[in-house]
Amino acid sequence: MRSHPRQPPIASSPGRSTRSRSPRSATPDPASTQLSLPWRDDTPPTLPVLDASPAAGNERSSPLNPQQLTESTSVQPPAEGPRDAAPARAPARNLLRHLRSNRELRLGEHLIGYELSRSQRRSIGFVVGEEGLAVRAPRWVGQGEIDQALQARSSWILRKLHDQHQRLERLEAARVDWRDGVSLPFLGAPMEVRLDPTVTGAWFSAQPRSLRVGLPLAAQPTQIRDAVQGWLQRQALALFEERCAFYAARLGVNIRRLRLSSAQTRWGSASADGTVRLNWRLIHFALPSIDYVVAHELAHLHEMNHSPAFWEVVRSVMPDYQARRGSLRDGQVPVYD
Repeated sequence: MRSHPRQPPIASSPGRSTRSRSPRSATPDPASTQLSLPWRDDTPPTLPVLDASPAAGNERSSPLNPQQLTESTSVQPPAEGPRDAAPARAPARNLLRHLRSNRELRLGEHLIGYELSRSQRRSIGFVVGEEGLAVRAPRWVGQGEIDQALQARSSWILRKLHDQHQRLERLEAARVDWRDGVSLPFLGAPMEVRLDPTVTGAWFSAQPRSLRVGLPLAAQPTQIRDAVQGWLQRQALALFEERCAFYAARLGVNIRRLRLSSAQTRWGSASADGTVRLNWRLIHFALPSIDYVVAHELAHLHEMNHSPAFWEVVRSVMPDYQARRGSLRDGQVPVYD
């Protein structure tokens, strides 16, 4: 009779290493962030928005919103050879189903369709991403053990599937329909984009708050996107230069280089050599949020960490930095693609 091994603690799935930066942004390009959860911890993970643990090197950075969560549980090889997996049932409609599902299992009141793949690994891994639930298992693990592992983590899986569904709904709501009359946030307030073939380039008007772009009404969406994005990036660079100069003087630091960033997981970064990178998408936010990112990054030129000493540097020029950080976290960044 076969003996079943005792379930050991979860094996951590390593996240992607990043440079050290400051605040984060929710951006169009989905750069997946991985998170390892303990086997018996059923509480939602706390995900930092504007600070990250120090990475190797001499740079500080801030992460963005995670888009993929992973979990794995270790298993021990059985004494016998591998067992055949049960065949997948016919697909049903209206299920929480992975786009390439080949297995399904009832978790609570929900029938979950998931993608199962096997490889030469020593743990059962769960990944909840944009496509649904994916399970990776060793070749020698039977389907029954996989189902048991899924049942044991059912609350985690269902919560993450729900979170993914909400995130995708937010992304879809933020996706820009590039046409005449589309509205975008600019410095924290709506700005209407108007196509006007009589103008050259792009012209901003405060009353009414609009951006006139020199394109015909029949312009392609990509043409409109590129014209508006180029204008926003120019505005971002000019504003960042001004705000960096202001806070550098107050903090007593020197900036050697200021660069625009298009990072998908970071609002900005600062290196010990005085290079500062700021995500141009910050131009969608109001000035208090932008100033928080600037002050955060420049504070790293004093403290290349997120220690209490670092936060005291930030507080010295921005006593209300926590409220500003919250407004940045709650803001919605347009999805351009």
